[in-house]
Amino acid sequence: MRMQWKAALVLMLGAPGLALAQAPTKSSKPAAAPEAAAKAAPAPVELKTEDQKTIYSLGLSLGQSVTALALTPEELALLQRGIQDAVAGTPPAVDPKEYAAKIQTLAKARMAQVNVTTLDRASKEPGATRLPSGVIYRELKAGTGKSPRAIDTVKVHYQGTLVDGSEFDSSYKRGMAVEFPLNGVIPCWTQGVQKMKVGGKAKLTCPASTAYGERPPTGSRIPPNAVLTFEVELVDIPGNTAATP
Repeated sequence: MRMQWKAALVLMLGAPGLALAQAPTKSSKPAAAPEAAAKAAPAPVELKTEDQKTIYSLGLSLGQSVTALALTPEELALLQRGIQDAVAGTPPAVDPKEYAAKIQTLAKARMAQVNVTTLDRASKEPGATRLPSGVIYRELKAGTGKSPRAIDTVKVHYQGTLVDGSEFDSSYKRGMAVEFPLNGVIPCWTQGVQKMKVGGKAKLTCPASTAYGERPPTGSRIPPNAVLTFEVELVDIPGNTAATP
């Protein structure tokens, strides 16, 4: 059961989210001097064996999954206490069955908070424009060519990132620009790329309703209801719309 809820949490969150600014903890004791803190901190275990590396990777996976909860230091301490009690077999302070469903409720609430923060920050960037759908468009490099229509096929390079800045897809890494009908992709792209000109580059911040909403692509790192950010470079419009009124 313990591993089941951990696996469920990983799958539910899907990918790391934005960690909000952490509130400072209150303490009645003065902060330790940097030298003393360095001496008190245990040296990190050197990763030598494959088992050590695998267990470390498991820790990374669990840590990245709960990042979307935007835990404060106090909340992180509670999470660590729960893990330690489970491993030690200590009687739990609460009934895990009673709170299993509440984990998902908390995750959704925190994700919504992170989404609002991300969109608000993007809308305040210099030159940013909020479209009627909520998509935030910001030109990064002006193009000089033709602008595509929704019915056109476009050729683009792009990088997609989650709210914490981690990359989930990139045509640059694959070394090949992609082509697709502009009206056959997510609304955020259909609306945003039409504002671009060939040779230009733009940043698109996509509300979940204009991206994948509740149903992200199967096997992707994108969690449900995620705000996504794309940097898009319009390489070409293969349909030669310059000849079309």
